[in-house]
Amino acid sequence: MYMTAQTEGKKAATLYYFHDPMCSWCWGYRPTWEKVESALCDDVVIEYCLGGLAPDSDTPMPADMALAIQSYWRKINSQLGTPFNFDFWHKCTPRRSTYPACRAVLAAKAQLQEREMIFALQQAYYLRALNPSDTSTHCQLATEIGLDPEKFASDLLSDEINNQLLAQIALSRKWQVPGFPSLVLLSCEQLIHIPVNYLAADETIDLIRKNLT
Repeated sequence: MYMTAQTEGKKAATLYYFHDPMCSWCWGYRPTWEKVESALCDDVVIEYCLGGLAPDSDTPMPADMALAIQSYWRKINSQLGTPFNFDFWHKCTPRRSTYPACRAVLAAKAQLQEREMIFALQQAYYLRALNPSDTSTHCQLATEIGLDPEKFASDLLSDEINNQLLAQIALSRKWQVPGFPSLVLLSCEQLIHIPVNYLAADETIDLIRKNLT
């Protein structure tokens, strides 16, 4: 399963951005990714693909895992300057469950606001101390970004949206995506894994353009 760029006029390649809305490194990469996306949007088709870090679970996150993730936040903040609101860890009951947030992205995509929901989820988790695993958070964010709330709520729990998520996860595994964020360029039926440079957008842009044929 993958799209080609043959229907996109002169664009002859597709750049896949593999991510998860609850991936803290994806949040850290966001400023650089926005520069990459803006620079290349006229050259390639850009497709977002969800990796699904952790399946559905109602079990509270183990304390050792919570401490480990908080250490990742501190590392990302130190290396990239990315802001985090640590109030999340005492205001919410965290769960190691990212599939619900992934489905929220796809339900928003059905209303052409995929990117808006990704950003809203990231802000909710990392800045607003809202639980991104909760359906109530997803519905709140859907209203805030102007989605049809009834359609969103229905789509969120639908088999169609869940199947879309499973297909994207399967693609990430088929293409042996090593982690998130990851970039894969499909050009002339060739898959090219593009190294993620968290600070130097220009290097990524140049490398992708060199691989366009």
